Amino acid sequence: MKKYNKTLLAATLIAALGVTGCGSDGSDGVDGAAGAAGAAGAAGADGAAAGSVATTVENAFDLNITLAPADIVVVGADPFTLSFTAKNAAGVPFSGLEKVALYVTSQSANTTDTGAPMLWTNHALANDFGSSMYCSLTGTAEARGGAVVDACTLVEDTANPGTYTGSWAHDGNAPVVLADGDANDLARVFIRVYDVEMADGTGISDKVLSTPVDFIPATGELAVSQKDSVSNAACIKCHSPMEGYADTDMRISNIGAHHNYQKVENCVACHNPAYAGGQDDPEKGFNANFNAMIHTIHMGKDLADWQGLQGEAKEMWGEVGFPAESTECTVCHDNGTQWNDNVYAEACVSCHLTVDFETGDGHKGIVPSSDAACSGCHGAGSLSPSEAHSVDRRDVFENGLVLNVASAEVAADLLTVVIDVTLNDAVPTDGTDLTQYLNTLAYGKSILAGTLDGNGDYVPGLSIDDAAMFVVTDGQLILTKALAANQLDGKTLYVTSEMNMCADTEAGMVVVNTKLAEGAGTETGACDVSVPANIVTKYFMFGDTAATGAETTDDLRFVSPALTAYSSPTQVGNDRTTADEAKCNACHDNLAHVKAPRHGVTNFTQCAECHTNNYPGSYHTTAYEQYVITDADNKNPVTTYVKIPDLTFENRDLATVAHRFHSGLFSSDDGTGIFVSKDKNGNETLVNYPATKTDCQACHKETNAAGNAMTFFDGTGKLTSGRTAIDVSYSVTTDDNGTPDDKTDDTVEFHSEFISPTAEACRSCHAHSGAAALAHFTSNGATVFGDKIGTAAAVPIESCATCHAEGKTYGIDKVHAGAAH
Repeated sequence: MKKYNKTLLAATLIAALGVTGCGSDGSDGVDGAAGAAGAAGAAGADGAAAGSVATTVENAFDLNITLAPADIVVVGADPFTLSFTAKNAAGVPFSGLEKVALYVTSQSANTTDTGAPMLWTNHALANDFGSSMYCSLTGTAEARGGAVVDACTLVEDTANPGTYTGSWAHDGNAPVVLADGDANDLARVFIRVYDVEMADGTGISDKVLSTPVDFIPATGELAVSQKDSVSNAACIKCHSPMEGYADTDMRISNIGAHHNYQKVENCVACHNPAYAGGQDDPEKGFNANFNAMIHTIHMGKDLADWQGLQGEAKEMWGEVGFPAESTECTVCHDNGTQWNDNVYAEACVSCHLTVDFETGDGHKGIVPSSDAACSGCHGAGSLSPSEAHSVDRRDVFENGLVLNVASAEVAADLLTVVIDVTLNDAVPTDGTDLTQYLNTLAYGKSILAGTLDGNGDYVPGLSIDDAAMFVVTDGQLILTKALAANQLDGKTLYVTSEMNMCADTEAGMVVVNTKLAEGAGTETGACDVSVPANIVTKYFMFGDTAATGAETTDDLRFVSPALTAYSSPTQVGNDRTTADEAKCNACHDNLAHVKAPRHGVTNFTQCAECHTNNYPGSYHTTAYEQYVITDADNKNPVTTYVKIPDLTFENRDLATVAHRFHSGLFSSDDGTGIFVSKDKNGNETLVNYPATKTDCQACHKETNAAGNAMTFFDGTGKLTSGRTAIDVSYSVTTDDNGTPDDKTDDTVEFHSEFISPTAEACRSCHAHSGAAALAHFTSNGATVFGDKIGTAAAVPIESCATCHAEGKTYGIDKVHAGAAH
């Protein structure tokens, strides 16, 4: 693998920062004689009509830069030329640009046997100039660091405002012209515009970048890159879209590096082979070429924990966790099959840090002669990237264990649930014990069951986990649960599963867990791969036998997907569920791995068994913040985790838990998961959440079933979900006889208490978790954790919607306006 090119990087950084050598410029000369008065000039041309040009914009996306490929020379011996137009969102020419930067790259075939088949070349870097070239009105520009550097001369056509040309007036050709480049190779050009202001004179909040244009310099015709295996849409699934841009010009909102260069096409302008190498440099620890660097970033935490990530890479990305399964390459690689077809070491070792191709360590002793040899083993078959990483394996396991709830009946206060079973596409033989296939015995062995309340929310309490019942007879499981008298009268029963099974990736099937003997009943018996049972949650409505006077078993009927004459469950696809399961899967790829190995779930109807406002208590009552303290020279960071004072949560409601986790209030005292990091000055950084914090649509639906905008409030002050209270009940057990193991004489004191749902949802985001926010909630009618109420019906409706309902001055659609722009 190529070594890190420190000399080139040093030259590049010097050029990029505008640092130049300065010798003595001599003493000032004497003043010259006064010049003669100039002749009277001719009358100037009429100015443009008012409103025919724009000089300010209100957002970055309001300024559109269009490049004309036929008028751009960036390859060969001809003098550099540049032509582009600038218009605002209304199509009005934008006048007055004074400084831009031009980025130019070419894509050419790799003529060596090392690296990718196609390579990017940054023209300015190749000419030892820097990563880009400025254009200005004077032909010079102030670079980062304050030094003045040569620039192309930018001229606006006075007869056609908003039309600009650039030319090079200094020695030689412009540094973005690749003299020995092939005019038939694809060239990519984009522009960054500086110093654009809003009408009030303040600068806009993000970069103004043109859409990169790919073209063939020889003909000026547009072209399509052969290298872009990751689309902007793939990144946006987790990082949020920048608002205001058309679907045909998708831009990535939340990338911290360099204050966001918005598109994959922008990133590769610098992160290309000019910076390749450094993966094995102990001070750097990563390869700055885009393909390798992105792998290392997104696998940062795993690489730090298991593969010895080092240097700057560990410092910057050692806590970054990938939200999907790391083996699912197509979560990111959604644009072609290059990632599978083109096998070369540089891409592989950016994840497989323990592999040394020079010695064969970590590679079964095999030392490939070059990258060309890699395809011999990895070009196809079981060792190809897609097969070796088991891409889309969950589709293969979909029919591993299939559970079909056939019936649910009540007789003599005994609930009997019958489930048809298939195992690996076949009916299991009589006596098959499904618990032998479980990932662990400690978790994930239950058939989940309970009832729905009047709002359609889950009320758990009837789950079945007796291992003796999970033996198949005649292709069925017969599960029973003792009930209190008339417990299901007039109720709707739900039945689903959390069974999580052991799977063999190579065989593509559910298998007996041979590790259970190592640690039965504990997580040490976990398989390498676990897959949930495939089940459709079903609902059964029982009649009220007391009301009808019936002496036979309860009236029974299965209803799906909605319940006739009854509130349909909030977790079934209706407009009362504002969260979007598909958006969870867009970033996580699937929900199965999120809860593995403890719970085998794939959708909200299963998650809601525990994460419901009717299930009080929490295993994560407190939250921590990470503090990174450095010395006076801003070096030697020391990380500590500090419990956030006076902040406690006592419910598992899905809104509370999801907000807490994704805003950094679910973290522990070791930095696990998403957390808020603070430096010695108190500046906050949200670590591990990729989306824009205020982008509610990253998780919530944008439209309802009728195609109208989804709202969080229903117009009456209540939530769209219909929830008016969250259960935070608790019990206190008193040991009456002084014998801890003897529970027979213990006294249990139950406290039934409830809080407001809107305030709790807001409080569960880090930004609204402090004392000031709590005071705001209570002053506007919210019942919060410190002032709980004894019954759900007594919890008053909060007045949040008065100010924060959609369309209001401080509506959630405005204050959480989504991705920054």
